Amino acid sequence: MLDPYIGYATPEGRVLRARVLTHLRASEPDPEQSRLTNLRQMASLFITDEVAGVAVLSEGVEALSDAEGYVTLTLPGAGAGPWDDVPMRIAGRPDSEVICPVQVPGETARWLVISDVDDTMIETGAHSLARNLWTTFTGSALTRVVHPDAVKLMATLAEGGRNPVFYVSSSPWNLHDFLEGLFARADLPRGPMFLRDLGVSPSGGIGAGHLDHKSAAIDTILSATPDLPVLLLGDSGQKDAHVYRDAIRRHPGRVRGVALREPAPGVGADDAAAMAQIEAAGVPCYHGPGFGGALEYWGLTPEDEQRQA
Repeated sequence: MLDPYIGYATPEGRVLRARVLTHLRASEPDPEQSRLTNLRQMASLFITDEVAGVAVLSEGVEALSDAEGYVTLTLPGAGAGPWDDVPMRIAGRPDSEVICPVQVPGETARWLVISDVDDTMIETGAHSLARNLWTTFTGSALTRVVHPDAVKLMATLAEGGRNPVFYVSSSPWNLHDFLEGLFARADLPRGPMFLRDLGVSPSGGIGAGHLDHKSAAIDTILSATPDLPVLLLGDSGQKDAHVYRDAIRRHPGRVRGVALREPAPGVGADDAAAMAQIEAAGVPCYHGPGFGGALEYWGLTPEDEQRQA
């Protein structure tokens, strides 16, 4: 069967993404269930039976799933925005049809938003491996905490769906459905996710590195939306300042502002240096324990936004 992921539009067409699996592992969270039950359910998401070499079809375009079951199709045409629901299915299996939602920025979009997930949108403790694992595996979509200031900022930046939103995380693709449900419950704007493949690569390594993955995802998103400036949200616990600094150097003039949450007291010398280099490049870089002052620091107050709209 097909496990569809949120797709996105590019100048060449619409990009559909999915994974071919023998079955899906999902369960509805119960507010009364124990941490042990949460642990079992979360662990089950990492036990996948992917299928390689399966032909997947949509609008006359066909592609084969790779060794980890992932498949990507690029369909011609812009599609109807801001969301285009596109059917896709396994070849010869009409009963396998699923809908792949594709985000299509409209002509009135003024910027795009790229956000990290752990400790930026949701409380994770990603700067501490032990805390990160405990929070990830013993929580559910009902118990995980989404930062209220992140919800408020993202709603303001998305402007009711006018501006496209993307999420980049080193979490594995196995958590796509979990994160989509969590974001929906928290009223975070919907957007394509760029998660990480933890499978064994042809070179024998395990997926892409954390920093390399985020950098490659940002490059892909900026190439997909070449006419829009970008706002970058992250945190100081996982070298996001370094990733964003390097993205600014690779894409001069594209980044309009950076905001970094500080999940732990203080900022390391290397992160502080990266933040200073972002500012030196002419990009305002807000950082603090929350996002409350980001709009003002960027010069984008709600009143200004309302007036410009």
